[in-house]
Order: sequence, then C-alpha cells, then structure tokens
Amino acid sequence: MIELPDFAPLKTTETVRALTRASLDALDHVLVVVGKNAPAGGLEKLPHGKPLAVLLARATRRGDVIATSRAPNRRATGITAARFEASTAFTALSWGAKVVRECVRDQPSSLGVTFLGLDAEAERRAIDGLLAAAHAAAFALPKFKSKPDSPAANSLKKLHLLGARTKVDLAAARAQALGNNVARWFTALPPNVKTAEHYRTAIAELAAARDIRYRFYGERELEKLGAGAFLAVSRGNATRDAGIVHLSYRPRMRRPAVTLVGKGVIFDTGGTNLKPFIHMLDMHTDMQGSAVALGTLLALADTGAPYRVDAWLALTENRLAPNAYKSQDLVRAANGTTIQVIHTDAEGRMVLADTLALAARDEPQLIIDYATLTGSCIQAVTERYSGVFSNRSAANALLTAAGAASGERVWPFPMDDDFDEALKSDIADIKQCSTENAGDHILAARFLSRFVPAATPWIHVDLSAGQHKGGLGHIPTDITGFGVRFTLELLQGSSRGPDDLAERLSA
Repeated sequence: MIELPDFAPLKTTETVRALTRASLDALDHVLVVVGKNAPAGGLEKLPHGKPLAVLLARATRRGDVIATSRAPNRRATGITAARFEASTAFTALSWGAKVVRECVRDQPSSLGVTFLGLDAEAERRAIDGLLAAAHAAAFALPKFKSKPDSPAANSLKKLHLLGARTKVDLAAARAQALGNNVARWFTALPPNVKTAEHYRTAIAELAAARDIRYRFYGERELEKLGAGAFLAVSRGNATRDAGIVHLSYRPRMRRPAVTLVGKGVIFDTGGTNLKPFIHMLDMHTDMQGSAVALGTLLALADTGAPYRVDAWLALTENRLAPNAYKSQDLVRAANGTTIQVIHTDAEGRMVLADTLALAARDEPQLIIDYATLTGSCIQAVTERYSGVFSNRSAANALLTAAGAASGERVWPFPMDDDFDEALKSDIADIKQCSTENAGDHILAARFLSRFVPAATPWIHVDLSAGQHKGGLGHIPTDITGFGVRFTLELLQGSSRGPDDLAERLSA
C-alpha cells in the first residue's frame, strides 16, 4: 500500500492590514516585494527597513534583485527585499522560485509578504509567482531513507499576504498546487512501490475523498472490449494487475464535458526492443501523463468545477518476457483499427490508442491526453517547453496563449494529413511508428488521431518538459508535474469552460 501525504501542506491567509512592527515580530520571515513604482524612501519607512534599503541598493548595483537582513527583535525575524519586474507568467514563476528559495534558507515556519510600489497587474503576477513557488517548496517528494531528513528541510507551513490590494483566490491556488504536487509525487515513486495495483489503490483513495466515481478495467474486461493494443503491451508483465482506470467527477450535467487521458507506463524497459541502461534508468517516471491527468482532475474537483470531468488512466509496465509483444506483430485496437507493430519501445502510443478509443465512446466535448511520449519532442523544443498537437487548427493559438498565461509554455506542431505517408502499412490499417526518427513526435500524434473520432476536439500534450534538471519555473525539483497549471488555465482562464472552449476549437 502507498501511504499518501498531505498534498497541499502550506496554509495561506491574506489581510488588508499593512505590515506593522507587531506583525513583523510575530513572523519568522518577512518578504517585501519592491516594484518599479516604489516611492523614494518607501522601504525605509517599514519596520527595520532602513538597513534593508541600504543592502538592496548595494545588491541592485551588483545586478541582483534580492537583499536579506535580520530584524533586531527577540525572534530575529529574517527580512528579505526583492525587486519585481517580471513581464511574463514564466519569468514571474521563476522569480518566485528564486525569492522563496532565499526566504526559506533560515528554515522559517511562517512567511509574511508585503508589497511596495506595484501596480495592480504587477502585484497580481508577483502574488501568483510567490504562491505557486511557496506551495511547491513546502511539499516534499517521497524519500525512503533509514535516517529521515530533518523536519526543517520543508519547514515552511504558513504564508501570510499583508496589505495586498489584489483579491487573491487562495483556494484556487491551493487546488492548483495540490494537482501539481500529486503529479510530481506519484511520478517520483520507485516502480516497486508504485506497482499498478498499489497505484490504482491510491488513486481510488483520492477519488473517494472527493466523491469521484472510480472504475477499473482489468485485462479480462479489456479483452472483451477488444483493447488489443493495450493488451499487447501488458502481456509482457510478470503480474496481471495492469488495466485502465476510469474516474468520473459529476456535478450536475448529463454527459462528460471534458475527458483527460494519461499514459501510465509505470516502468518501461523498452520491451523486446530493450532500452540501453542510461535510457532506462528513469523509466519509473514514464507514467507522468497519468499523474498529470489525475492531478488536474483532483484540482478541478477541489475548485468545484461546474462541468463534468472524466479521466482515463492507462496503467501497465512494458517488460521483457517470453510472451511480450514484438516487432511485426499484428494487433487490433478497440475501435477496430489494425496495427502493424514496428518497435516495442513505442508502447505509449499503443496503450493510449485503446484508452482514447474507449474514452471517446462517451462522446465528451473535448479530450486532452498527456504522455511522456517521444524523445524527438525533447529534441525539438528541449525540456523547457512541451509539444502540443490537435485535430483542430484553431487550437494552436488557444494552446499557445494558455501556455503563456500559465507559465507552462507549449509549442504547437503541424498535423497535416500527408504525414500519414510514413505510417502506411502493407498488411494493416496503420504502422505503429516509422523506422526513421525524423518527426516521431508528429507521427505519434498522427497515429493517436486515428483513435479519436473526427467530430471530437482533441489535444495531445507530449510532456517534454515533464522533467528538467534543477526544476523549471516555480518548481524546485527535476520532476516538474508540467501540465496541471496549463490545463487549468486552458479550461478556467479566459474561456467559460469546456463548452466555450469546444465551440471555439470547432469555429
């Protein structure tokens, strides 16, 4: 069994009252965010602000934006001043991570944040960056050391916004952080801890706490449903615990408005086409797509999204075994499409094929799938962006805008029909992949599009930014949980939810 942590341990509050000497004395650390419109001498007027103003001026001359001091009170409260001039969501998130990292160096339990000289938009952006970074910093990824880390390693427990003019939706920020922390935490678990059985048991526990319906389709049920593509991959497993989890969040609507689909390959050896050591080392993270879909669903449920949301999670391993699938096998998927297998390490598109086909039977207004699918997407956009693909050309501008607004940046790729020439098969409806490497991320998306009805708007996210050394944006860990913020912005940002988004995609 997997013991679940508190996925959103940071407690946040806000007050219109400005920072006073009494409130400073009650906090372990105080952060003063200084904008370009800060009045002359404004920092000096704050409690214990004079020496901090001198230090910030020196730091500015060195080209830095942060200065830290300590108040001469009984608590020895730490005080940090940080200049804020970020112009994009991503730079605000990155700034937030840098500032929070500085503030938690002395391991405070409570952090107060106040603002000086920021207009409303800059203040909103600064608060968003700080809240996201603080929530991420306060959460610990799983460790199994015989001598646990000091409790102070993740000491931050409370964050207080003082005197902000911008009204902040703290519950939404918490839900967003919870979704990201869920995605990162499950992705980081070792594969012998996160077996398919243990993973789905943990998923069921999280779903039950939110009154989300849970159903599991095991191998026998999938065989009856004709899910030959998924079963081709799972039959190489040593245990018969693979299958597809279906989660249903139901407020008061009749049909699923949006469906999230996630690749959950818990460990990927490459199968018969075995991976070399260095490429297999971190393949316990190959299920990150399912964790992002799960985290997004939980975040939407926690914010009380007024529309129905389904999640379909394809959980299996891709193992080497005497009966594992192999090159040139002929496989039939749940929608009747026949597939010529080319390479067993292209297993992600196989399990997603059936999962997409089954999810589409409910006729959702929109399908979004997530997968750490191809190395070629990393080659194309690095690990700083993720690639996005859609069967609606109108989606590209909307996806790019959602990436920019959320700070989880994406880049759209072409989906022209003539790419299918590389997937033509003499013996089946389609080849699983090409023998060439060029544009495999595009070919993978073209392959997946065969399993989504043309009438259903569909978005595929190739999570090339799912892992980035040293973290990315507001995330301090290599595993980023990329995709939760992006999807929440896409669904809840400028649009009115899936109805409006599906209409705009089909325009």
